[in-house]
Amino acid sequence: MGHVVRTHGLTHVSLSVADPDAALAFYGRLFGVRECVREVDTVQALGPGPHDVLVFERRQGHGVRGGIDHIGFRLTDPADIHQARAEADALGATIVRQGEWGPGLPYLFLLDPDGNEIEIWYE
Repeated sequence: MGHVVRTHGLTHVSLSVADPDAALAFYGRLFGVRECVREVDTVQALGPGPHDVLVFERRQGHGVRGGIDHIGFRLTDPADIHQARAEADALGATIVRQGEWGPGLPYLFLLDPDGNEIEIWYE
């Protein structure tokens, strides 16, 4: 049996987007991420967790390869699902579906402006 590669865990998710500034504004308003690094076609954002990094890369010559179904953000309080829905609606996000995985376990699936699917849920 081989050796496990030691890492600090998942460090970032890079999303292929049409406009990095628009993506930053969307995720900033919905989840409170904040810019930490800017390059010509890329914006890196910190948050919402203390070690989370979202990277918004302008869609030029890269994009979907293996495909990611969705990215998930876990709520700290299940009652916040209502605020998440209200903010998503205010941002004009497309709501895919909403419900509960079980009693007290709400979820909300939505699309960001570039069509990336986001799950907001509580467990």
